[in-house]
Amino acid sequence: MKQYFSLLFIGTKSLLVGLGVTFRALLSPAVTVHYPRQKIAITPNFRGHTLLIQDRSTGLHRCIVCMVCERNCPSNCITVVGEKPEGATKKVLTAYRLDFTRCSLCGICVECCPTQALDFSDEYELAAFSREAYHYNLLEQVEKTA
Repeated sequence: MKQYFSLLFIGTKSLLVGLGVTFRALLSPAVTVHYPRQKIAITPNFRGHTLLIQDRSTGLHRCIVCMVCERNCPSNCITVVGEKPEGATKKVLTAYRLDFTRCSLCGICVECCPTQALDFSDEYELAAFSREAYHYNLLEQVEKTA
């Protein structure tokens, strides 16, 4: 009989503790974000796909076509194409393609760039119906914003 009342007391105490937690959660403010209408602030550490950085003084990209990012990419998702114009001393970037379907977001390309020409984007709404939508030409994106 003593064990019965002990179990009854423990069960009642457990029920009241659970109801207390529920009541406190009921009175606390909601943390829900109504996503399509409200956007959350993205942390600075977020890693989206890579972007070519636009130099503010010239309005152009900083890439010197050294191919270090392409060589160091473990996923082989970066293709850098550059050509040397006649009479010029340096190569000129003609295409910078990123296949985001193969990218592992390791960040090696951003870390190894000698001119800091690459950075991570803060774009997180990446939904599409085809793979081609994830094949980015980063040079075109920089030229559009220039």
